[in-house]
Amino acid sequence: MTALDTPTPTPLRPTTQPRPRPGTGRVFAAVLRRDLMVTGRELWVILVQVGLTPLFMLFVFNTVLGSQGLVGRGFADVFLPGVIALAALTTALQSVALPLVKEFGFTMEIEDRLMAPLPTGYVAIGKLVIATVRGLLAAVLIYPLGALMVGSAPWRPAGLPLAFVVALLGAWIGGALGMSLATTLPVQRINVTFAVILTPIIWTGCIHYPWPRLSSVPWYQVVTALNPMTYVSEGVRGALLPGVPHLPAWVCLTVLTGVAVVLTWVSVRCFGRRAIQ
Repeated sequence: MTALDTPTPTPLRPTTQPRPRPGTGRVFAAVLRRDLMVTGRELWVILVQVGLTPLFMLFVFNTVLGSQGLVGRGFADVFLPGVIALAALTTALQSVALPLVKEFGFTMEIEDRLMAPLPTGYVAIGKLVIATVRGLLAAVLIYPLGALMVGSAPWRPAGLPLAFVVALLGAWIGGALGMSLATTLPVQRINVTFAVILTPIIWTGCIHYPWPRLSSVPWYQVVTALNPMTYVSEGVRGALLPGVPHLPAWVCLTVLTGVAVVLTWVSVRCFGRRAIQ
């Protein structure tokens, strides 16, 4: 047998195949699962966020002013849906804005999340989802807490699905607004900006009164119509108290859906730009 007739040895194949990289959906689900576990551990933080502004407002406007005869007995029923809307939107806003300021600031913790095998847009959407969950938890928790404080609460099981959807949209809008602010404003100005933005949102959001009742002050009625909080408050109020004058449900859902789409696009775009910087 000559050298040319010698058979060529077959190359050895690796005994183990390289593991395929996990898909985007699996990574996204894993990140959400971790953040949801953290949310469960920080439930007391959500309770504190719920208990500060909304419950104090209920106490002052209903208990204090009610004991002096400055507000009617039915005021709490009209006010509580607005407080639920306030808890959903502001809790979601704070849940995403304040941590992002730190993560993009001195801690730079956002780098760990951006190194995950996920598109930057998915990272932003994941944070919006967690903020929305926190906002919904706040809305659910404020209902029994407010009822205990004022001694009564509007209850209409048929309107609960609509109230849930409206609160969901309100929480998503709050999260998107918080992300937009946290990723566009300088760190040293974020506290001042929160005060400037949150104050008009609270006091022009129809939390304390139904929107149709403002017909005697038409200019202020127009101002409140520009605030997304108005449609969250009116949507929850109409779902729980259909007998009280309120904006139609289809108007609230249409406006909130449109605002949510626009703010989602803006917030994800701002997040991507800040991540690149």
